[in-house]
Amino acid sequence: MCGIVGLFLKDKSLEPELGMMLSDMLVTMTDRGPDSAGIAIYGNDEKSSGKITIQSDNPDKNFKNLDKEISTITGTPVSLKIKSTHAVLDVETSSIPAVRKALKEVRPSVRIMSAGDTIEIYKEVGLPKDVAARFDVSKMSGTHGIGHTRMATESAVTTMGAHPFSTGNDQCLVHNGSLSNHNSLRRKLRREGVHIETENDTEVG
Repeated sequence: MCGIVGLFLKDKSLEPELGMMLSDMLVTMTDRGPDSAGIAIYGNDEKSSGKITIQSDNPDKNFKNLDKEISTITGTPVSLKIKSTHAVLDVETSSIPAVRKALKEVRPSVRIMSAGDTIEIYKEVGLPKDVAARFDVSKMSGTHGIGHTRMATESAVTTMGAHPFSTGNDQCLVHNGSLSNHNSLRRKLRREGVHIETENDTEVG
């Protein structure tokens, strides 16, 4: 059993309040998922650049000088904005593949949460109110967002097992329920060369 919330704003004047509204909605779903929580925020930044959201269990070490190292390797401008265990790399959209490759080389333990022009995914273990406060969700602005509160049934309670899952540039997935055949699906996908990061059933769905 999990909780899912979503909000798409049609009134542009409300965009500065997206995070506050989404945060309140997420906390309301605590009873349906107290183990972990996450959100995907689609920003309203109109500049023509991309962003990659990353996560680390040791942010003080792994995020230090990361923007400079990635910029040196890729030859493209990179800026870094840290939010607790997560950080957002602002990059040129065309350089996203190169930056992702460089991340694996210089910080193999850092996990990529999302990539695209507008999406940022933040997720962690803990009560929804604590996760929302940790990332200052209430202060975020944007056009739309998706939130998820998890009650684990098929796998361990971990950061990577929390939702949303990134499914492509500016795309994400949340799920309520369970897949009974997720183990066989995972084995099949791995045989086909697909990289699987968690034991979560939603990831292979």
